[in-house]
This record gives sequence, structure tokens and C-alpha cells, in this order.
Amino acid sequence: MRNSKLRNQILCAIFTALIAIGAFIRIPVPVVPFTLQFLFTTLAGVLLGSRLGATSVILYIVLGLLGVPVFAEGGGPGYILKPSFGYLPGFAIGAYISGYFAEKTGGSSFKNLLLGNALNLAVVYLCGMVYCYMISNYYLGTPIAIWPLVLYCFILAVPGDAVLCVVAAILGSRLVPVIGVKACHTTGSHV
Repeated sequence: MRNSKLRNQILCAIFTALIAIGAFIRIPVPVVPFTLQFLFTTLAGVLLGSRLGATSVILYIVLGLLGVPVFAEGGGPGYILKPSFGYLPGFAIGAYISGYFAEKTGGSSFKNLLLGNALNLAVVYLCGMVYCYMISNYYLGTPIAIWPLVLYCFILAVPGDAVLCVVAAILGSRLVPVIGVKACHTTGSHV
């Protein structure tokens, strides 16, 4: 029991670090930078399960809000006022969704993992776009209309993340049976 708890804590820490690294692997696009955070948050859910996957993302968010510069554009509590902040809680919810689908299928069904990853993607973008619209229009005083919001926060960014959904489903369907992280889905899922 103690070994599985330690293993889960180590895996959460590894994925928290991978998500931070993914924030710095980026392709600049207007408004919301394209990074590999989505890939690593999705894989956290797929490989660690719903609770541990979401926990690793939440740990990443907490570290960033405490001032560790792990976000795509820095860190600190003021990051909450950035229009792109809404994607971060979306990552945590999305990791939970991807993990849930992985748990229900044993993590080896490409089709079910892809479905979970696609729902994850929808949740991430919904959270990100709603937050961007609300903070820009009602707090920052930099209004953004619906069409530019959809263009910059969805149309320009979603194709890359859609590819990452497929990549995460392929990796998940191959890695879970080989490295045995299915154990995270069923044993000691609490950190």
C-alpha cells in the first residue's frame, strides 16, 4: 500500500513537471499561445486515471499561482487576470474526463480513449473561451466580440490540439498495457 501511494505521488510529480515543460514548447499564435500542455494534461488523465491525472494538473496550477514561472507566460496570482487563464482549469477538468474514459476501458481501447480525449478538448476550449470572453469584456475593459473570440481562441488553435488528441490516444493505447499504469486506475488513486 505504501509503495503504491509513493508511486502515485511520483507519477503525479512527473506529470506536473511534464506539463510545465510543455508550456515552454510553444508555437506563437495571437491571444492564446499553442503549447504542448494539452498533450501532457491529456496523457496525465489517460495514463494516471481521472483522480491522479486531475491532481497532477491541479498541482501544476497551484505551483504557477504561487509564483513559480511554469505557465506559458510566467506565473503568480496575477495570472488569473490573463485572458488565457481559463484554459488551465479546463485542463484539470479535461484530464479528469480523459482519465475517466481510460479507467472505464482499461486504457487500451484507442476508440474510447479518442472519445474521452475529444470530450476533454471540448471542455478545455469551452472553459478557455468563456473565461477569455468574460474577463476581457467585463473586467479588463478590452472587449472581444464573439467572432474574434472564436477565430483566435478556437479556429486557429484547435487543429493542433485535435492532432494531439489522436497522439494521446495512440500513446495511451500502447503505453498503458506495456508499462502497467492501469494499476493507478484501480489502486490507491488518492495522493
